Amino acid sequence: MSFVDKVVLITGGSSGIGKATALYLSKQGAKIAITGRNVANLQAVADECEGHKPLILVGDVNEEAAVKSIIEKTLSHYKKLDVLINNAGIIESGSIEETNVEQYDRVFNTNVRAVYCITTLAVPHLIKTKGNIVNVSSVAGLRAANGLVAYCMSKSAVDQFTKCVALDLASKGVRVNAVNPGVIVTELHKRGGMNEQQYEQFLERCKTTHALGRPGQASEVATTIAFLASDAASNITGASIPVDGGRHAMCPR
Repeated sequence: MSFVDKVVLITGGSSGIGKATALYLSKQGAKIAITGRNVANLQAVADECEGHKPLILVGDVNEEAAVKSIIEKTLSHYKKLDVLINNAGIIESGSIEETNVEQYDRVFNTNVRAVYCITTLAVPHLIKTKGNIVNVSSVAGLRAANGLVAYCMSKSAVDQFTKCVALDLASKGVRVNAVNPGVIVTELHKRGGMNEQQYEQFLERCKTTHALGRPGQASEVATTIAFLASDAASNITGASIPVDGGRHAMCPR
């Protein structure tokens, strides 16, 4: 899965799955651009990367001007774009009785609208290189979960977006796929409102909610993203690949 001379743009590249993907692809020879809102975290990721040092792009993917700048600066620096990895995302808890339209808008703006916006700007350049897109969805896009209505809806939308865009771009030689992680050990859930005790209990439950009996690691998602983005997956498009320890296949008994 060589990425020598391939230009890869990763949103949400300052932590979690985005960071792990940047670290992995840098070892494979990729020229990387990473985005995020925290410049210190982005710099820390860049310092860890081997090979070409990533281009750091500070910006909020919820802002259209920032998204436009991210694409323009990537192209100005590297002169092309081969892979777009739509990784930036948030999670918020709330059942239909507890949530509100403000939460819905926050979750959909980051998880869906931002993905739509940056993809529309990237597509003309991906067509030129016959590149590809990998969207980071969730097992919550494949299976419903109580108390996560807005998040589940948003990730289901990402999966449908993946399929639609894959069909739109297939004739242009551009592949579009998604990964659907289960619970991955990152800061996502704590940023979504869990305290340390709740998070530890949440991870403990993974022994029963995931067939493999554990949560996943960001590096395990990163290698799957790399596979889908590589020429090794040249005949795969429109796919949503669970990286969830078997959670998507489980049902209560």
